[in-house]
Amino acid sequence: MNLAGNRFDRSELAGAFGDLGTLIPFVVGYITINRLDPQGVLLGFGLLALATGLYFRTPMSVQPMKAIATAAITHPDIVTHGAIFVAAVATGVLWLFLGATRAVSWLAALTSRPVVRGIVLGLGLSFIFEGVRLMQTGPALALGGAVLTFLLLGQPRVPAMLVLLGYGAAGALAFDPTLSQDLRVLAPQFRLPSLVLPTITSPDLLNGVALLALPQMALTLGNAVIATAEEHNALFPKRPITVRLLAFDHGLMNLLAAPLGGVPMCRGAGGMAGHVRFGARTGGALVILGLLLLIVAFLFADSVATLFRLFPMPVLGVILLFGGIELAAGVDGEAFSRTDRTVMVVTAGLAPWNMGVAYAAGLLLHHAARRRIIRLE
Repeated sequence: MNLAGNRFDRSELAGAFGDLGTLIPFVVGYITINRLDPQGVLLGFGLLALATGLYFRTPMSVQPMKAIATAAITHPDIVTHGAIFVAAVATGVLWLFLGATRAVSWLAALTSRPVVRGIVLGLGLSFIFEGVRLMQTGPALALGGAVLTFLLLGQPRVPAMLVLLGYGAAGALAFDPTLSQDLRVLAPQFRLPSLVLPTITSPDLLNGVALLALPQMALTLGNAVIATAEEHNALFPKRPITVRLLAFDHGLMNLLAAPLGGVPMCRGAGGMAGHVRFGARTGGALVILGLLLLIVAFLFADSVATLFRLFPMPVLGVILLFGGIELAAGVDGEAFSRTDRTVMVVTAGLAPWNMGVAYAAGLLLHHAARRRIIRLE
């Protein structure tokens, strides 16, 4: 079925789950470690996924901001709900400012193509490395899932993702004897969302801006804005986007999600590659994902932890692995000179360690070589 430029079929349904490897671990961390309300977190992702599919009409991913999420989950003693709220608002205001002043367009113009390609390649490698790490938590289950996925990729009649999800759920039920019992007692319980702003202290303001929002900026610029625009326009040239549009997009999505109890969110070239790898070709995949998340948010908010146990970490690792392969395999450096290829490789090599450092290093290396300060040939 086609509706408003979006397609709704088995491939879009399968592609809707192509970014679960990024979404679920961070959402679980926010809910279980930072004690955020599951409904608020899922409501933010659900509404924005739905709006994304309807507006962009391409499989543009909606992801947690990784640097913020990592800092919040690893420092629950100092990162409160108030600090996470401040981070979302500060991030939103900052990206609206960068879009309104066109500063983001200047930054994108300053960023050379080898650096962008290096970021994309590095993101692909990061997804592969993280996927393999998660797969090692259950090698037998992961190996079976990887083999199934390789065999079914490119078979539109039997979407690989749907088979992989069924395989993962069966494995979870087999290896977790209490899961079946916990699922049997689940019952839908409708709950309306509440717009309750958290109490914000001076430490929350400081931590929200200095510890969470500012360290995220380089990663968002490199991955969620510049690399996403580059990858999106290569995949969907008939629906081009600009970095300025994505700056406004990031500003609005975070300012809208924050009062709902949502967490800082962004786009991502890797997430989009995951959606595409498993069959998504339109925004229908994001509409489907958004509706599913909203159903869980309104009816099963208190049972999220149980439902997510149906997606074992080794299978999420397989999803990340194939998303990373899709992203990295699409990078073409043959048209670059040796100097540009060196910049791309250096950027890609540093990216799995720190995306901000990779972006800055690649940019400095490119302009130093261009001005003959150093020679890379």
